[in-house]
Amino acid sequence: MRSGNPVLNNSTFDAFRSEAYGSSSLMTVQGAATKTLILLGLCVGMASMTWGMVKGQVPSAAYPWMIGGIIGGLVLGFVTQFKPSWSPVTAPLYAMAEGLALGGISAVFEQQFHGIVFQALTATFGTTFALLLAYQTGWIKATQNFRLGVFAATGGIAIMYLVMFLLRAFGVYSANLMSMGLVGLGISAFVVVVAALNLVLDFDYIEQAASQGAPKYCEWYGAFGLMVTLVWLYIEILRLLAIIAGRSRD
Repeated sequence: MRSGNPVLNNSTFDAFRSEAYGSSSLMTVQGAATKTLILLGLCVGMASMTWGMVKGQVPSAAYPWMIGGIIGGLVLGFVTQFKPSWSPVTAPLYAMAEGLALGGISAVFEQQFHGIVFQALTATFGTTFALLLAYQTGWIKATQNFRLGVFAATGGIAIMYLVMFLLRAFGVYSANLMSMGLVGLGISAFVVVVAALNLVLDFDYIEQAASQGAPKYCEWYGAFGLMVTLVWLYIEILRLLAIIAGRSRD
């Protein structure tokens, strides 16, 4: 089985199962949910710091924290992915680092489009709860074809991001494809849908890990995987709303 989220994949949970035998303290879905709320709290708490700097008209003071958050988030994300047993420590640090980055980024968007951050947050959590309800009621099922479709779409988006980055890095193409009129609007909307569908796979893999006797630290790892998807979803919704708001001004 595959997941579009590179953090929660089949080989990872195969390793979890091999470690789970003999463990007296096992993962639960409720425990993963609690850890997710803790990570969200840490992220919001740190976001308030850089948000306040940018909104307080001193964005230059926020930039080092934002850059540090982006770099720290990437490093901690890779470390957590390759060393899941460290997740009780690295997952909270990752959430804090992402908070520093998201707080500043959100404030910049808010200055350009008043009210956009509240809309993005509402859409992100509304989508999350709606998909969780649909998953729990069986309306959406993480079948093999569903997984493969989301995996392929996520991989395609990752390749698009990489190509855009390389083209801009070498000065071949400096414009952002996702800001180009109706084309950019359509691409951004598609990315939002794919990011949201990754949540279904995250829910499914956390449930599977708990049912298969994964060790207790996997609650933190599962929560970390959800945070990765939630951060991605929030940023893409923010971008989509900015494109829509920008077009309405033209």
